[in-house]
Formats: sequence, structure tokens, C-alpha cells
Amino acid sequence: MKDTFFLRPEEEMDFIPIIPLNENDSENGQETPVPNILPLLPLRNTVLFPGVVLPITVGRDKSIKAVNDAYKADKLVGVVAQKDSEVEDPTVSDLEDIGTIARIVKLIKMPDGGTTVIIQGKSRFKIGSVTTDDPYFKANIETLVEPELPKNQDFEAYVSNIKDLATQIIQLSPNIPSEAGIILKNIENPSFLIHFISSNLNTDLVEKQKLLELNNLQARADLLMQLLQRELQFAELKNKVTVKTKTELDKQQREYFLQQQLKSIRDELGGDSNDREIKEMQKRAETKKWPQSTKEMFNKGIEKLERMHPTTPDYSIVYNHLDLILDLPWDETTNDLYDLKRAKKILDDDHYGMAKVKERILEYLAVLKLKGDMKSPILCFVGPPGIGKTSLGRSIASAIGRKYVRLSLGGLHDESEIRGHRKTYIGAMPGRIIQSIRKIKSSNPVMILDEIDKVGHDMRGDPSSALLEVLDPEQNNTFYDNYLEMEYDLSKVLFIATANDLNNIQPALRDRLEIINLSGYAVEEKIEIAKRHLIPKQREAHGLKDKKFNIGEKVVERIIQDYTRESGVRELDRYLAAIMRYEAKEYAIKNKTKSITNATDVEKILGRPKFSNELYKVANMPGVAVGLAWTYVGGDILFVETSLSDGKGEIKLTGNLGNVMKESATTALTYLQSNARKLNIDPELFNKKMVHVHVPEGAVPKDGPSAGVTMLTSIASAFTGNRVRSFLGMTGEITLRGQVLPVGGIKEKILAAKRAGLKEIILCWQNQKDIEDIDPNFIRGLKFHYVKTMQQVLEIALV
Repeated sequence: MKDTFFLRPEEEMDFIPIIPLNENDSENGQETPVPNILPLLPLRNTVLFPGVVLPITVGRDKSIKAVNDAYKADKLVGVVAQKDSEVEDPTVSDLEDIGTIARIVKLIKMPDGGTTVIIQGKSRFKIGSVTTDDPYFKANIETLVEPELPKNQDFEAYVSNIKDLATQIIQLSPNIPSEAGIILKNIENPSFLIHFISSNLNTDLVEKQKLLELNNLQARADLLMQLLQRELQFAELKNKVTVKTKTELDKQQREYFLQQQLKSIRDELGGDSNDREIKEMQKRAETKKWPQSTKEMFNKGIEKLERMHPTTPDYSIVYNHLDLILDLPWDETTNDLYDLKRAKKILDDDHYGMAKVKERILEYLAVLKLKGDMKSPILCFVGPPGIGKTSLGRSIASAIGRKYVRLSLGGLHDESEIRGHRKTYIGAMPGRIIQSIRKIKSSNPVMILDEIDKVGHDMRGDPSSALLEVLDPEQNNTFYDNYLEMEYDLSKVLFIATANDLNNIQPALRDRLEIINLSGYAVEEKIEIAKRHLIPKQREAHGLKDKKFNIGEKVVERIIQDYTRESGVRELDRYLAAIMRYEAKEYAIKNKTKSITNATDVEKILGRPKFSNELYKVANMPGVAVGLAWTYVGGDILFVETSLSDGKGEIKLTGNLGNVMKESATTALTYLQSNARKLNIDPELFNKKMVHVHVPEGAVPKDGPSAGVTMLTSIASAFTGNRVRSFLGMTGEITLRGQVLPVGGIKEKILAAKRAGLKEIILCWQNQKDIEDIDPNFIRGLKFHYVKTMQQVLEIALV
């Protein structure tokens, strides 16, 4: 008998078609009878199915002996799979119960001493009992009779579907030869087809053993179809990945080929596009007046660019860097206008008041006019919101004839925003200082560093520290940007920083700034600002420039006092806009406008007043005093209330007070205890009463020493039973020795007192100089009491 096989290595193939030409081959045309006891041949990595021919290499001594003895006898052996293929010397428990009776077709002795046998599965069997395991396994077996083929259409559909699925897998798997498909088509026996495909299925041993153990052929076909479906999905996915990878490789090769062709075409046409770009850069560089070091760096960059192909990633990095060098105004400046009268007129026209700031700018211009060149000062405008700090910077630029650029620092966290990123990073950019200089095309602009007190810092760096170099006149002539990778001169830039709260600026940075304090506006100043700037601006914004109507000065004053509580004019501007909208509506409906002349007209448009001075004017019971406070949005008024109740002399403080404020209350109480007899207070009261001090508006945090005299007056009023004088406000720090110390923010506090309708103010005598700095017109009607001791405070305050 001559058999034909199709063989291939298992690790290289997904499907192993091994098949005899005669599916029911037997020796001499007769079936060999199967004895009851058979030698067993354990297989590690495969399962043999009936009818299938399989070549195996036998290496274990027991297996070699079993094969040799069987080959000499009836050539029959019982092939069973091992449960665990890792077991080198299996025992009975390591073998599956069901296997396949196999006929040894051929036995081949290999040169290396091993033995290869070709076996053909005959029928399934079940191990009854193992009779011996020495020198090899022998067992009583029970031959399992294959059921007859089902005669229904379902089974025929199963077989057809199995054949189709197997064919598709062969077509999708490049490692399986196409001859395997031909073999499949030629198998007519459904039972053998199922066994053949099961044997060559790329699945694990457990699932193959499960297929072998199923007695019902239709159930075996059903399970095989499920496994083939899974295998087909895997083959489709594998094929998809392979095709995609091949497509990408083909695309890269195509692009490379086209690039080479394009290069050849460009060479024929007379040069590459990047050659033209480089020549344009060199032409721009000829007009530049820059330092020698910058020139050398530019030339090196050009040489590097000439050696690069435009499609390489580094080309764009080098090109953008050179483009930045060319865009920067290295020695390009605007000419300053030294006409001081013109500058003063521009500043006065744009902003009302602010005499100190205007004086400082005119001094700078005067020195510049005499000397011709000087390092620009680093100014910092500190004041509440809405008073015109940022717009003042634009006016200064206009007054001295320079370009203006604004840099918002609020919420800035990353140091690289100031110094720039290293250009090797993807998406790297120069810092915002260099970007602004590049945009404005001038080396000496007026640069506003807006909200410098709101710069943050985190793990990405501290921008405040990066600003130290920018804002130091001794260092900023050699400012180093990480992206530019060279020094740039910022000494000609006039930096103007703005801030609301000086305490939030880093001390080292604050030391580099020339601080100019801008206080809030008085009512008189706000009226002038409204008449000169806000009303004309809102008329134009609402299309009412040519319409005739009047907003009286008293009306503006009423809006300021009854509808706003601010140091600046932003809220006033919004209310004036509301009036303009009303006028625009009136004109659109009635084709005429109406002048706003009295409080009734204001209430009709804006509603009832939001603030009332009556609350602050009268302290109508003992224990209530009015203090003056400073906040970063300007001055404010606060109450201090004290109440006595039965207790053991303890003090209770409420109202969201900070530590300094709590200490002021304790200091005031201690002073009153030690001077009780002088002040006509019964000393025993301090042991019998609990003192509760409360500052209203508990949601607002409060701190600072300036409420000391107010706390003293409030507690003394509660203990003596004397009311605090009406229309009286006060501010000052106190000591245990009975002294009153000066405090800051006086102008804001005085303006707040004026807004609130107070008439008398108690201050430390050392704060008198601050009152003298305020325009007398703004504090007309206020009476000031300058004190040195706490005793004087109580004599004035208590009725």
C-alpha cells in the first residue's frame, strides 16, 4: 500500500492537512481484528482522530518499546492524549480515558537514534483498566462504535458549512498552501471530513479531546463549527493587521519614491523651494543691525538649514527659530517725544487726578530729554480695581510716543510662559515677553504687566522668580529666553506693573519695583470723571452722541452715593450705561429723549437705592462703635458690637476675625481692666461678666491691627453704659501701655467715611501727614481728632 501525505512543521502552520488517499485503508484489503488488550502510546501535544494519518516522533523509552513491539505484532496501538503535556513520565491518572486505536503504517529509524512513526487512526476506544505499566502501558479497552451518519438536511448543512469555513480559513492564511483546499474538496465522507478538520484545527488540546469524546456526530459537527467560526474571526483579524501594515509600508515607499522624483524635477527647474526660503532669509538678514553673537548664531542656523531636507522634522524647528531671530527688533526703536507740555496735556485729557503718577512720568521724560538715554524705571501702580491703572499705561505710551503692549499675568503658573520653552520640545514657543516684543516690532515699547500680584506658582515653576530678571534694570539688558537661546536687551522697555494688593507680590520682586500708590476716587473726582469721560463714552456707545438730553451733576452724585460702594468707577459706568439704554429705548419708541434731573427719574430707571448712609450715622446703643477698614478694593466701614452677660470674665470673639484682630480685642480688655478705676468702671464687673465682641458680615474674613481703637471704644462703651458719639468713625492700633499707633490706607478709609456720611474721625497723631496729602475739597465737612493715647480716644468717643 502506498500512501500520499501533505506534511509541514507544526510551528509554521495553522492547518495541517495530513490525509491518506484511501480513507478506509486496510492491510491486504482486510480489516485487522482489534484485540481486547492493547499497548498504549501517550501523546503530549495532539489528539489523533479516526481515519487521520499522523507522523509522530517517539522519544521516550517506554513509547519506543511499545511501538516496536506493536509493529512486530499486529501493528495496532492505543493512542491517548496526556492531560498535561508538561509531564515527562506520565502515570495512569495523567492519561485521558478516551483515545483512538491506530495502525502503524510505517516505522522509520532516524540517524540521531530517534524513531518516527506514521500512524493512522482506526476507531475510538475507551480504557477499561490498565493491566500493566512496565515496560509500557497496556490496557483492557472497549471499542466505541461510531453511530450511523444522520440522514437529515441539518447535518448536510453542517457539513457544507464546515467545509466552507475551512476553505475560507485556508484562503486567509498565507502559511497554508492552496493544495489543502483541493484536498478538502475531494473528501466525500462527512465523518472523515469532521475528523480530518478537527485534527488540523489550530486550537488547544482540551477542545480537541472534547471533540473526540462526543459520541453524537452531529454534536461533534456543531462544536467543530463553533471552533471554526472563532478561528475564522482570528484569521480575518490577523489578515487585516497584515494588510494594514503592508499598506503603510507601501505608502512610505511610494512617498519616498515621489520625493526623489520631485527633487529631480526641482533640480531640473533650477533649485529647491527651501533654497528660495533660505535666500529670502539671508536677504532679510542683510538689513538687520544686530550683535555679533546673534549674527554668528543666525549664520550657523542657515548652514544647518542648507544641509537639511525640508521634510525632516528638525527643518521646521530650525526654520522657526531663525524666523524669530529675524522678526525681533534688535536695534529698532521708536523716537520718544520730549514735548513735556504735550505729554502733560495727553495725560490730563485721558485721566482725571493721579497727580503723583503724572509727575513721575514727566520727570522721566525730562531726564530722557537732557541725557538722551537712560535705563527705564520699573513702575508698579498699586490700587483698588476700576481706578484706571491699566488704561493709564496706554496714556503714558501715547504721551511719550511709544508703542503699547499689555501682558496679562493673572493666573500664570508656568515659568516657561516668561522664559520660553526649549525649542527641542514639540510645540515649543518663546516666552510671552519675547512674543510681545516680536509682535510690537519695537525694542522700547511701554509694556504693561497686568495683575502682577495674581501670579501663581506650582510644580511647573515659579513665574515670579522668572520675572526677577525681567524687572531688574541691572540684569534685563541680558535677558535669556530658553527658545531664543541667546540674550536680548530689555533695558529700553518701560515696564509698568499693576497690582491690587502689594502683600501678594514676592518680596524680592517687590524690591525691584518703584511702587506708586493710587488711592480710590472721592465723590467729587467721580463726578468729574463721569462728566469728562464716562458719559461721553456711553453716549457714543449707545448711538446717542447727537441726541440732546442732560444728566445733571446732582443725578450723578445721587447714583454714586446711593447705588455704588466702590473706590473705582466701573459700577458707576454700568449704571450710566443703564441710563443710556433707557434713553435709547425712549428715543426708539417716542422719537425723543428725556433729561434726567432728579431722584425720581433715577429711581424710575435704576430702581430703589441699594445703599443707605442712615445705617452708619447713628450708634444708638452702648457697645456699638464704627471703625474704618481697608480692603484691596478700597476703604470700607465696619461695626464693632460688644455685649455683656453673666459669666466668669472670659471674652468671646465672633465675626470671622483673624489672629491680629483677636489680639487687639484682648489688648483692649486688658487695658480697661488695668485702668478700670480711672475710667469709672467697677473692677468686679470684669470677673462677673462675659464679654462678647462681634463684627458683622461674618462671611467676610477680617484681620489687621487698625480696628484696635474701635474695639477699645466698643468694650468701654458696654462696660460704662455710655453711648458712642453719633457720626463718629475711628481707626488706629493700640498698645498695652495705652498708646495709639499709626495705620495705613488712610485716604481710602477717609473716602469711605465720607461716602458713608460720617462727620468726625479719630486718628493717630502720626497719620496727620496722610490727611494733608488729600485734596481739602474731598474732605470738606469732616472733623479730625488726632490722638496719642487711648484715654484721649475714650474722652472723645464716649458721650
